[in-house]
Amino acid sequence: MQATMQSSRAGFTLIETMVAITILTFAMAGPMFTASRAIVAAQTARDQLTAIYLAQEGIERVRAMRDNAYLAAYHTGGADISSTAWSDFLTGSGSASISRCITSNDAPNACTLDSVGDGSLEQCIAADSCEPLYLTGCTNGPEGLSCTPPNMYTQRDLPGSVLSPFVRTIQATIITPHEVKIVSTVSWTYHNTPYSVMVSDHLSSWH
Repeated sequence: MQATMQSSRAGFTLIETMVAITILTFAMAGPMFTASRAIVAAQTARDQLTAIYLAQEGIERVRAMRDNAYLAAYHTGGADISSTAWSDFLTGSGSASISRCITSNDAPNACTLDSVGDGSLEQCIAADSCEPLYLTGCTNGPEGLSCTPPNMYTQRDLPGSVLSPFVRTIQATIITPHEVKIVSTVSWTYHNTPYSVMVSDHLSSWH
């Protein structure tokens, strides 16, 4: 009789242990899941902030191209400086032109913009096949990405640069003969989830 009671107590203790382990597992899973989601949310927020700056930089660069076209026409002189500058900006072949980025239903063009150097636009092979940006001043080591400021995003694979997840495209749509819509889009993927940020602005000719 005593041996039977001892066996029952041992079995009961084993069940208690298993229940306690199960409760402990569930208790730990909740905070671990919450911490994991918080890390993902923080990384996503950081990437979104970077993407917003890159997209806005694209708009500012194109606006500077329009202004440079006007300054070049002003220094050259002529009867209608504003019209000449606007024509060079839309249809010219120089670094101050967006002709390669003008998109439509028949020709969905897109360009990349290099912020290092002359800030020129390069047409992508296809609107959805632009190359990602590189980040300068960084290396990929055993402990992950290590960066030393200053850091810049560029389309060129410069020494000491690493490939970033960000792809920036610039597209221009003619609204009227004197107005063009510029769309700067930055896209990236994190944890197999695609994200994108788009900034747009309307530019007009100088009058």
